[in-house]
Amino acid sequence: MNPLCFVEGNGQAPLYFVFSMFVFRTGRGVRLVAGCAALGHRARLDELCGKSCTGCSVSLDGLPSEILLKILSYLDAVALLCAGCVNRRFYHLANDNFIWIRIYSTAFSPKRSNWKVNSVEKTAVSMNSLSVGDKEAGYWKKEYITKQIASVKAALARVLKPLHPYTGLPVKTKEALRISGLGWVIILKENSGKEHILEHVDLSFNDSSVTAMWYGKDWPRLVTLSTLDLCGVTPVFLNRSQTPMKNGPRWHSLIAKYNLSHLTESTMLGCDRLIRIFCLHPGLVVGLWKREEELAFVMANLHFHHLVERSTLGSAAIPYELPPHTPLSDDSPECGLSGYQLHVDMHSGGVFCLCGTFRNLSTSKGYIENEYMKLSVISFKNSTEHLPLIGKVGLSWKTNIFDGCIKSCSVMDLTLLEEYGKPFWCFSSPVCMRPSPGPSDGPAFLGETYRVDYADAEGRVHLELVWIEETGEYFIVSLALYLRVAKINHWFGTKY
Repeated sequence: MNPLCFVEGNGQAPLYFVFSMFVFRTGRGVRLVAGCAALGHRARLDELCGKSCTGCSVSLDGLPSEILLKILSYLDAVALLCAGCVNRRFYHLANDNFIWIRIYSTAFSPKRSNWKVNSVEKTAVSMNSLSVGDKEAGYWKKEYITKQIASVKAALARVLKPLHPYTGLPVKTKEALRISGLGWVIILKENSGKEHILEHVDLSFNDSSVTAMWYGKDWPRLVTLSTLDLCGVTPVFLNRSQTPMKNGPRWHSLIAKYNLSHLTESTMLGCDRLIRIFCLHPGLVVGLWKREEELAFVMANLHFHHLVERSTLGSAAIPYELPPHTPLSDDSPECGLSGYQLHVDMHSGGVFCLCGTFRNLSTSKGYIENEYMKLSVISFKNSTEHLPLIGKVGLSWKTNIFDGCIKSCSVMDLTLLEEYGKPFWCFSSPVCMRPSPGPSDGPAFLGETYRVDYADAEGRVHLELVWIEETGEYFIVSLALYLRVAKINHWFGTKY
């Protein structure tokens, strides 16, 4: 076949044909064989080349670099990066500065009036193309990628700027997720080093969190696995007018790493007749089939606080670190904490059993004990503060075959704002109600008592509930937060 047929004639059709082919290695070279997407162009290729293309194949080793560069010059940035993954020769060709400065100048050249628009080539010259040859190979590719990422970050910062008055969280988090094309993957790593990358199957948005689900039939065996990485993934090149392509180049940002050897009785939350569920901090639920002790599903609960930053600004190996905190001035440190606001939800599967906001919370230095400061939200002694849980409490799960609900479990989203209205403590995590002997310092209740406990590096939550048989509902009779004193001192510069 005449190599010139790829770039002569009408130009676009032959080029589309070439890059619609399947690429695979045969022996020393790389060969292209026509695929189904290119069959419609064979007739025109026959006319251009003067030969039949039935079963034809062309070795790229026989094409001069000049011809390949001409072909690559018609590709966009995404296709060019993909072409650079074929082999070493294509990698170097796809780094050509003359190709990338044309792409760069087209994307980032200053806006011009309609009556004075330069061609792509002239714009490239105006963008200092005389110095292109002096730059190392791939320079303008790196410049283009860097500026693309910076432009996406700037757009996200503008969207995330307005804050909700009750939660202190960005109002347009869902819009930011849509703009960024953000998704999540889990990377299961075997003891041998082999990795399995799985895309989320389902997303559920809540008031202050998002729940991502993974399930399927092709899980690797649990005994072979060592760790699970949760990563945010975003397209490197974003086109807001199009749906992000999963096969294009994407950026991985590590959110958390989990050790699967911690799936023990101490981390088990609950079970039903098919599934046992385990909680790995922060916010991960792992479901195992009871009979086989193999993976059934994975559920990640992600709080909106700094979610976009954590999912986009880290690397594949290192999570994003928040900027250093500047201590806020405490006007009256001797009085303790005052003017705090709490928003707490309990939900599962899009159904909420609790959604409450509590304002003007306060405490004094006298409530410091064992390196924690107690912040009382609902008191045993004040029955007017007691709240019912709406509906049935349970954590819903599903796979591609079965679904179910683990009783007495749910997901808790907590957002605590300090006196200046900034998020002080946030989490989204599964919790479980367990039988309790009842409050020792409160009144006697006519019903079974239960407790919900949660703890992490920043604080603890203790919730007491009573089951009212007559009405068939749970009542919250006590809710207290225990804030770590070290966190308070770091936040305000105090010395409690």
